[in-house]
Amino acid sequence: MQRFILKRVLHSLIALWVVSILVFALTRASGSPADAMEPYECSKECRQELEEYWGVNEPILEQYFDYMGKLFVGDFGDSIKWRGHSAATLIVDRIPASLKLAGVALLISVVVGVPIGVLSAVKKDTILDFSGKIIALLGQSLPTFWLGIILIMFFSVRLGWLPTSGEGGVNHIILPAITLGLYQVAAIMRLVRSSMLEVIDSEYVKLARIKGISERRVIWKHCLRNAAITPLTYFGVIGAAVLTGSVVTETVFAWPGLGLLALDAVLSRDYAVVQTVILLFATMYVTSNLLVDILYAYLDPRIRYT
Repeated sequence: MQRFILKRVLHSLIALWVVSILVFALTRASGSPADAMEPYECSKECRQELEEYWGVNEPILEQYFDYMGKLFVGDFGDSIKWRGHSAATLIVDRIPASLKLAGVALLISVVVGVPIGVLSAVKKDTILDFSGKIIALLGQSLPTFWLGIILIMFFSVRLGWLPTSGEGGVNHIILPAITLGLYQVAAIMRLVRSSMLEVIDSEYVKLARIKGISERRVIWKHCLRNAAITPLTYFGVIGAAVLTGSVVTETVFAWPGLGLLALDAVLSRDYAVVQTVILLFATMYVTSNLLVDILYAYLDPRIRYT
């Protein structure tokens, strides 16, 4: 077991190292930050001073090794766009807003997705099941930016019920959370439905019915408890997926989280912030998958030898 865990940890570290190379190379492929910072009548000497100050005048390999050296001691660099702030400070300031949005989106996806999945399985091939499939199809096919704009136009502009953007009270988080959570509603609904269909005709469920246990208790206690294994493992990834997938949603609703920070940093060619945000997102994904792999290995020893 220890060998399996060490192997998975090594694979995770290699994946993060590859991500660091890719994000470092791609940010510099977009051009020098001096292009976005230099004054209108900046001379050649002025530009050289800017590039030297931000360390982008050195060879690319030297820049990378310098970046990795600072990374190992916890120095993520200073922001180019937000002068006087480090990349780490900016991210720490924005994390609470992103976590709040992701948490509410996850809550919506569970509260809506699980009951729909259960009812679709119980009422298989009925109008209820068909409606659930339509919801799943729409949730996984509608573009996030389009859905956000439609919700703003209907609930904010026409009805005036909810604010269009920004962070504030409960009203401000409803539309972005629905926009972000709808895709996960579809995913959870489909997983719960397929798992319930595998369980609902099993022998122990038939035995529970023979004993005279109410159908409601059979479905929501015996069936759902055993069918929840697959959806629960999906939560090892869904948390990171919601948080990292918030870039478009936060941009549409001007939600001051990590997604909006990443977009602003990309537009400003703020190397330090872009690299730190993407590495944070990658670490969340890799860690989530690592934990799921370890959990599977504990549940099924055969996985350790594959």
